[in-house]
Amino acid sequence: MATPARILVVDDEESILQFVSYNLRKEGYEVTTAADGDSAISLATGAPFDLIVLDIMLPGIDGYEVCRRVREANDTPVLFLSARDTELDKVVGLELGGDDYLAKPFGVRELIARVKAVLRRSGQRAGAPRDEGPLEASGIVLDEGSHVARFGDAGIDLTPREFELLACLMRHAGTVLSREQLLREAWGWQYVVETKTVDTHIKRLRDKLTAAGVDPAVVETVRGYGYRLAV
Repeated sequence: MATPARILVVDDEESILQFVSYNLRKEGYEVTTAADGDSAISLATGAPFDLIVLDIMLPGIDGYEVCRRVREANDTPVLFLSARDTELDKVVGLELGGDDYLAKPFGVRELIARVKAVLRRSGQRAGAPRDEGPLEASGIVLDEGSHVARFGDAGIDLTPREFELLACLMRHAGTVLSREQLLREAWGWQYVVETKTVDTHIKRLRDKLTAAGVDPAVVETVRGYGYRLAV
């Protein structure tokens, strides 16, 4: 029997906390709960979880800050919950490393569907290494099995999201990819919100490449469309 996914649910509203945790347990998931940001950070950075269902409006440390601190420690997927359903809120959550965003109020079916979708996407990212071997382009070597990136003898220190973004560009080296394509392939998003988060991550990726001795211009901006890895 497969081990059930471990989910951390964080919300300061007791009714929401009970509603979400009860229905996730009914689906067979192993659920841990927290009612504030400090507890969430302690739990999320101290033990492995497969998903964090995280309310944004928490007392003291809010959900955005919790996500930022968790991202410094690991790449556990984050599903944000919020009473505010605006483009700006979604963009902020995505730029901080969130994987999906669910606006309150929500129903059981939508909650379970979003949870399953995030777990499925994260499982695909963490699945078996590809058979075709390391990716190579413009002097950069990317080993998807060991998650190691290097340029010559220099290692390239990438976050998991930066790694996926570079891997996407390298798989399509020489081809222009739109921001929407990068969101779908590197983030696993099946619907498109404001895409400035791609620009933010490209800037960080270029900085990491420069630090390793790569010409940052290897990641080309194609005005009005997207990005391309030069070959």
